[in-house]
Amino acid sequence: MSADPTTALRPFELHVPQSALDDLAARLDATRWPDAPTAPGWTQGVPPAYLRELADHWRTAYDWRAQEAELNRLPQFTTAIDGADIHFLHVRSPESDALPLLLTHGWPGSIVEFLDVVGPLADPRSHGGGAADAFHVVIPSLPGFGLSGPTRDAGWDVHRVAGAWAELMRRLGYRRYGAQGGDWGHAVTLELAALAPEQVVAIHLNTLLTLPPDDPATAAELAAGLTADDRARLNRLLEAEPEMSGYARIQGTRPQTLAYALTDSPVGQLAWIVEKFKEWTDSAEVPEDAVPRDRLLTNVMLYWLTGTAGSSARHYWEAAHSSRPVRTGPRPATPTGVAVFAADIARPVRRLAEREHDIVHWSELPHGGHFAAMEQPGLFTADVRAFFRRFR
Repeated sequence: MSADPTTALRPFELHVPQSALDDLAARLDATRWPDAPTAPGWTQGVPPAYLRELADHWRTAYDWRAQEAELNRLPQFTTAIDGADIHFLHVRSPESDALPLLLTHGWPGSIVEFLDVVGPLADPRSHGGGAADAFHVVIPSLPGFGLSGPTRDAGWDVHRVAGAWAELMRRLGYRRYGAQGGDWGHAVTLELAALAPEQVVAIHLNTLLTLPPDDPATAAELAAGLTADDRARLNRLLEAEPEMSGYARIQGTRPQTLAYALTDSPVGQLAWIVEKFKEWTDSAEVPEDAVPRDRLLTNVMLYWLTGTAGSSARHYWEAAHSSRPVRTGPRPATPTGVAVFAADIARPVRRLAEREHDIVHWSELPHGGHFAAMEQPGLFTADVRAFFRRFR
């Protein structure tokens, strides 16, 4: 570790003051509930009966201290990069020749998404795998998210985050590594591959947006080669976008206004996140069909306890107002693997993906959705292992 205090990697343990937990309990007890919707189910948002029951579980049965202890069993650190505090998990494999792997979450996710895959990735021999599939695992909290805390200045777009990740891996002493990401994590991973092509040996994505090109002639030519399934994927995303994009429009235009409500009301923060876990996961009736209830609440807790509702939402504002548009792909030389989980709302089309990416691995997985590592840790781990075997 560096002796320079401005670049030091500082060990971190999570110890939430009891006063913060007491405040949460009091706020939950004092929730001012809205009236009932005029449409059934989730049509107008999270149903009151469901949210009341979930909030009651949060208040009376959920054990934060047990979740905190689980997080603290993993080696955690913080460091300052480019004016921001960066929190990260760093779990070195017992296998000395393991490949370093950087995993990046998105919104409304957190490092909690990866808790069930850390062990199998870092120590496969203890989880039914082989030593040759081992990784040194690095999982940062995005700037402005969770345990990284709120960002203090503007400009934290995808390009800047990728630059911070490159610096983090340099400080850790990794000169050659793989990267994986979904949601915002996929955009950061693509940008990282472009910024550090000599270091990033390959990338694995469980999100990849593949929209038709704007040029009508090119779009028509490509459309002629699409299968019925390809068209169904595109139509599903295009049809869902008007109904499901409200959160992104608000966070991309007025994140500060939203921040007052979510920072003051735990039930408001819960509803804002839970809705996405219902809409984007492989769930039938409620999010817990896809992810464990307490895992979901721990993810919410990292937003609530750190007051990062506003700073995490600002990622959308930064993307919408950045002079550097989100990159559609890395240099063609970067080998790319794509895992398509069956219930993801934005399943990519391979024919379109191959126009801008060097696709060397493509998996169609039968279960799971947007929060792949959290929903299907076994399928996720197996696909990551399979993809990176050729790059060790």
